[in-house]
Amino acid sequence: MKTMKQHIILLALAFLGLTACKKNFLDVTATDRVSNIALISDSALFQDYVINRYLGVKLQDKEAEGTLPGFGRGFEYAMWSSLTDESIYNNDDNTWLIQRGQLAPENTGIAGTLWGRSYRGIRECNYGLHYVDSLQCSNELKTRLKAELHFIRGFRYLDLIRNYGGVVIVNDTVYQMEDDYSKAEVYQKSSLADCIKYAVAEMDAAAAGLPVDNNGNWALGRATKGAALALKARLLLYAASPLYNVGTWADAAAAAKAVIDLKKYSLESNYGSLFLNSNSNEIIFERLYAINARHVCLEISNGPNGYNGWAGNTPLQNLVDAYQMDNGKDITDATSGFDAKNPYLHRDPRFYATILYNGAIYRGDTVQIYTPGGKDSKDGPSNWNTTKTGYYLKKFMDDKNPIDNPWNVAGLQPWIYCRYAEILLDYAEAQNMAAGPDATVYDAIWQIRKRAGMPALPAGLSQSQMIDAIRRERQVELAFEEHRFYDVRRWKIADVTENAPAYGVDVTKSGNTFTYTRKVALGGRLFAAKNYFLPIPRTEIQASNSQLQQTTGY
Repeated sequence: MKTMKQHIILLALAFLGLTACKKNFLDVTATDRVSNIALISDSALFQDYVINRYLGVKLQDKEAEGTLPGFGRGFEYAMWSSLTDESIYNNDDNTWLIQRGQLAPENTGIAGTLWGRSYRGIRECNYGLHYVDSLQCSNELKTRLKAELHFIRGFRYLDLIRNYGGVVIVNDTVYQMEDDYSKAEVYQKSSLADCIKYAVAEMDAAAAGLPVDNNGNWALGRATKGAALALKARLLLYAASPLYNVGTWADAAAAAKAVIDLKKYSLESNYGSLFLNSNSNEIIFERLYAINARHVCLEISNGPNGYNGWAGNTPLQNLVDAYQMDNGKDITDATSGFDAKNPYLHRDPRFYATILYNGAIYRGDTVQIYTPGGKDSKDGPSNWNTTKTGYYLKKFMDDKNPIDNPWNVAGLQPWIYCRYAEILLDYAEAQNMAAGPDATVYDAIWQIRKRAGMPALPAGLSQSQMIDAIRRERQVELAFEEHRFYDVRRWKIADVTENAPAYGVDVTKSGNTFTYTRKVALGGRLFAAKNYFLPIPRTEIQASNSQLQQTTGY
């Protein structure tokens, strides 16, 4: 069965080469590009062009090793979680400046590629939509390819909106490199409401033409009707949230319920194994990797130094503290049973599936973060790779993959863009805000907590109490999946969560007794009001002859 990865060779065909040139006696026939005529005369070639739009160009060092980037950060060295209170990237790689509020148009860190890659992807989708009607193929295939291009274009706009707010909607007119980019209207930003409306319309157009299932010749990893409806639900959830405030919670709830009502998706029985199973019925849309295709090796990038790992995205104590006890009580509750001397006992089972901690069983051994002498501490091998937070990442890691010398083995874990648990959480949040904590809200949260092995929420919660419960549930259920960065912003609580110190823990051992001491793992953490959205890179402003308006505050 084909996957998207098997088609990436076409990305070597420069987009510039997809346009015709005036002939003269100096012209030669290029062999590294495809003409418009060839593209629209071969439906298989055109379909490969569409498939490749799921991927983007590499624009920065330390991203997209081996395979090209998709949407967001996915499985990169520094993940998006390390710009939040979930983790820090142990070796910085241009993440600490964002954590410390030093983000600027001239210095965007790892956040600097979203603008350029998104608009390049949009232009490439516009190109496909311009020529698809000229394609010689069945109407059914043509309808699907159009829908797929609308989906990809809508996703690119979603990435722009959630990172920059109101952005430029280029419509269908910009699709060639030769198009006139000098006019001021080309760089005119639309309102946030209009941007959301446009992106939602893209997902509606996609949903109308996409198949319900990826089967037959429709390869896994490509968009479906459910994927389009799920991203529409995410867009409308953002639109109703305090930062955006351009939509209604009722619309967001209805959009999430439309995905639920497909009755196609369900929760995986085991939370931990979900992230290793590309065929899980919980997955709505995913990024697939082909066998032996080189990409970032997760296990060595994030593993403990005692196993020859590089630590990578190390979880913060801020996140660890969000996991309740397995009786459903917060660790700050005096009746919860939390024991500061044994802080990892009887916690939410999702904690054990997400984070490696001192004493955790791992690969037939025990993680030793303690000093003196712990092999996964600064006293162990490769001590420059010792965690700065006192934790290592477990989520997404496949214990069957080697940590030491993994370069010829590519892990096949999918990167999940959207899964059913998110939809249940989207529905619960929107419905609670629209109508209060009714039975359907409780049921959506119960499905997730039951799968995790956690008790149901207490009956009789107020709307405000349910808001707090849902936010905590999103924090632990969706940890490291690129939601926290956007959630705390859309809720307008980032001025609290992102200004809190980046906490870790020091573990010391004396005899058989461990002592756990909270510490600041990364100093200088800072969030300002302007940081609710990203700055547009200065180079993009300059390329527009300063006609493009910078994000407010920068």
